[in-house]
Amino acid sequence: MLKTILTGGLLLFVVAFAAAQQPAQSRSDLEKERAAIQKEIEDVKRSLDETHKNKRETLGQLALLQRRLRLRESAIRNINEQINVIQGDMNESWRQILKLRRELDTLRLQYGQSIVFAYKNRSSYDFLNFIFSATSFNDAVKRIEYLKSYRTYREERAENIRRTQDLLQGKIDGLKVTRIEKDEVLKKQNKERAILEDEKKEKDAVVGKLKSQEKELKKEMVAKQRQDQKLGGAIAAAIKRARDLAIREAAKKSAATSAADRAAEKAATAKSRPAENIEPATLTPIRSANKSVFNTEEDLHLTGGFEKNKGQLPWPVSGTVSMAFGPHEYIKGIMHNNLGVTIDVTAGSAVKAVYEGEVQIVFNVGDVSAVMIRHGKYFTTYSNLSTVSVTKGQQVKTGQIIGRVGDIAQLEFVLSDEKDHRFDPEKWLRR
Repeated sequence: MLKTILTGGLLLFVVAFAAAQQPAQSRSDLEKERAAIQKEIEDVKRSLDETHKNKRETLGQLALLQRRLRLRESAIRNINEQINVIQGDMNESWRQILKLRRELDTLRLQYGQSIVFAYKNRSSYDFLNFIFSATSFNDAVKRIEYLKSYRTYREERAENIRRTQDLLQGKIDGLKVTRIEKDEVLKKQNKERAILEDEKKEKDAVVGKLKSQEKELKKEMVAKQRQDQKLGGAIAAAIKRARDLAIREAAKKSAATSAADRAAEKAATAKSRPAENIEPATLTPIRSANKSVFNTEEDLHLTGGFEKNKGQLPWPVSGTVSMAFGPHEYIKGIMHNNLGVTIDVTAGSAVKAVYEGEVQIVFNVGDVSAVMIRHGKYFTTYSNLSTVSVTKGQQVKTGQIIGRVGDIAQLEFVLSDEKDHRFDPEKWLRR
């Protein structure tokens, strides 16, 4: 009985400790996530401060405001998750407190019964009579050991009650701390919601001013779309030339290999069967539709490394994404489908290669320059450069400076593959 109680108490302590540790880890992860979101919000705020110096609302400013709203909503969702975790921890603590109270009541009842029994049989005569009524010496020794064990059992039960009381008090104290923590998180939630409402008003104000400039903005968007069309056309043409060159090189290599193989086979056939003159059949290799044309050992190495680093590639510049990848409606009637990501930076900022590879081409898009780098079957394009530091065919390393951003103070960064499929760069760059 005693062993069962002690074992149960130890098991309860282990389960309680494990339950307390697991939510703490989860809250730690949520805190790290919240810190990362706050850092992004601060980055957007700095970019917005720069746009405010222009004394004029722009679509880029609206994009930043919209991005900040999304981040603020993410921060609130993060806080809600923290509250859910804390509430779950509190509920678990309450369940454990109730269970400990029931066990403590049971232990106290059993201990009280043993005390009453000991009180009723406290006479030394009763104990001596219990011992001397033994049928043999061995029986008397066993009765003495039984009395000692019973005394030890009562002492251990009293100690078990004390430990259970301490554990219960610890759980109650921990619950108080958790309640305080929940109150603090709720304050943060209310603060974030108040900030969100202010930011929504700021965005609505900018939208209202932008609507008054709708004609001018549409002209700006048309100009950007034309610029993007030129950039997209140049990217597609460069990728096609790279593919065609790779196919021709592969065909030359295949033809040379086939000719050598045919010559060797013909010589072997003539040596073994001189009386016959049989021309071996020529097999034309069939290219798989899914197989990359960039399949040299070096290309496969670059392709594999680029894919392996998805989500970990360094950013080409330090700035803030003002226009994300894909289609977006900035205000009603003004939409744009971005080729990649538009990153707001300081004019003259250094632009760095996100991964090692070969400069495929350096070209102009209107009055700005662009650099395309091939990484196996993947291509990264960096546009809106005022100066370029690399040349066609040059091998570049990860983080190497390839040029500087022009006066437009925006970098257009595009990520494509050999079939000119475009990807969202933010999913490939380091978060």
